Amino acid sequence: MLKGLSPLLTPELLHILASMGHGDEIVLADANFPAATHAKRLVRMPGLSAPAVLDAVLSVLPLDNFVTHAALTMQVVGDASSVPPAVAEFNTLLRQHGHPQAASLERFAFYERAAQAFAVVATGEGRIYGNILLKKGVIAL
Repeated sequence: MLKGLSPLLTPELLHILASMGHGDEIVLADANFPAATHAKRLVRMPGLSAPAVLDAVLSVLPLDNFVTHAALTMQVVGDASSVPPAVAEFNTLLRQHGHPQAASLERFAFYERAAQAFAVVATGEGRIYGNILLKKGVIAL
C-alpha cells in the first residue's frame, strides 16, 4: 500500500503511467471497446467504471497543455453533438481536476488513434461511448 494514491491505481497501471512520456496517449475504454485488438499494452480493470478509473488516473497524470485538446472522446454515431452520460461524467471530472472538457472524434478516427496509443485500459464500463483518450503532459520542476 502507498499513501495518497487511489487504490484503483494498480501496480501495472502505475508502471504504464510512469513509463509514458510527454505526448504519449492512453485510452480508458468501456467494456464494448475492442481493447485487445487495438492495444499495444493492455491493462484490464473489469468491474470498474471508466469515470472511476479516469478520476484515479487524473490524480497522478498531467495532461498536455501544449495541445488544443488533451482529452478526446468517441462521437455518437449519427449524432456527433450528442453527449452520452459517461462523457458528461468525464467532463465533470476533467473540470474537477482543472482541465477543459474533452473534444470528440468520429468513431473510426478514435479507433485509429487508440491503436497508436501507448496503452489501453479496458474498464468494466457498461455504458456505450464510455471511452476517453488522454495525452500526457509534463511536470515542470
